[in-house]
Amino acid sequence: MTPPVDDVLVRSLVPGVLGVLVRRGADFAAAEDAVQEALVEAVRSWPTTPPREPTGWLVTVAWRKFLDATRAETTRRRREETVADEPPSGPVPSADDTLQLYFLCAHPSLTPPSAVALTLRAVGGLTTRQIAAAYLVPEATMAQRISRAKRTVSDVRFNEPGDVATVLRVLYLVFNEGYSGDVDLAAEAIRLTRQLAAAVDHPEVAGLLALMLLHHARRAARTAPDGSLVPLAEQDRGRWDTALISEGVQVLQAALARGRLGEYQAQAAIAALHADARSAADTDWVQIVEWYDELVRLTGSPVVRLNRAVAVGEADGPRAGLAALASVDASVPRFAAVQAYLHEKDGDRTTAARLYAEAAALAGNAAERDHLTRQAARLNSP
Repeated sequence: MTPPVDDVLVRSLVPGVLGVLVRRGADFAAAEDAVQEALVEAVRSWPTTPPREPTGWLVTVAWRKFLDATRAETTRRRREETVADEPPSGPVPSADDTLQLYFLCAHPSLTPPSAVALTLRAVGGLTTRQIAAAYLVPEATMAQRISRAKRTVSDVRFNEPGDVATVLRVLYLVFNEGYSGDVDLAAEAIRLTRQLAAAVDHPEVAGLLALMLLHHARRAARTAPDGSLVPLAEQDRGRWDTALISEGVQVLQAALARGRLGEYQAQAAIAALHADARSAADTDWVQIVEWYDELVRLTGSPVVRLNRAVAVGEADGPRAGLAALASVDASVPRFAAVQAYLHEKDGDRTTAARLYAEAAALAGNAAERDHLTRQAARLNSP
């Protein structure tokens, strides 16, 4: 039986191949289309005739695809005057354009959904069908989104400096999508962030990688066999991935040692404290509140203030948590759920049940809605 192509290996080569084509004069949109066609050829031919040098093979095939498409255009003569003849196959120069590709795909002119889709396609090497399935939208809709994104960045110079913070936000959005369809977006986000960490020496890149690893380590314990959510305090910590936790802590410690604290490092530090506790009762909530104070200072985010109120409620009691919650805008997502939780801890079951029901009506997904509905029913039952 013919062994299948290593999909992750093939996709890891995409940024380098795309970068080579752009450096040779191909515009980004045409180069990205050519690379996707080369990937299709690789999936078809590599199982029976694997190449000695996969990157060189992909560059050669993608360049041919680009030239074929260029020659088919009505502007053939003008374009061919600026396009070099096909270079020989073989080892590819070791220029790493990965970082520039990240910057391009997370360009400020793109909306967050478009930046995410373009990153998954151009840097991640996913097909339009895979991305559409992951986001539960029709393939035609995703194709239009990606096409618009490519047109938007088509005039951006490939060597323009970019913003690491924007790239990290895009990767964080990918990670938070989790899993749907045949592509595990959480695992894909970790792979891409590892790739970015290899291309740029930045403590916040390491902080985001640590945060992803520490959150992903708890994935197996987050849902019950029936698919329902399991809150952190009730999770079976024996199911947490200790290897991922260990790696995440090591990455975080190295980032913090550089003395350039950022929001992802602070979030990862909170996740590490949760991972370090043998049980929910052993959690160092006082230190977690201190890290949330740092996050508030760094970001001023109302979501951070909401989560800080929970931590204050655990460290200093539910009434202190409710006092901290009073400074948070009630329109912030999950406000009612946090309010319900703190009222229940304070012994006010009637108010908590009502608030859990309100939170369920506002929930953003079915799993969260079902969990909050069950919480309200539990408190309403005799």
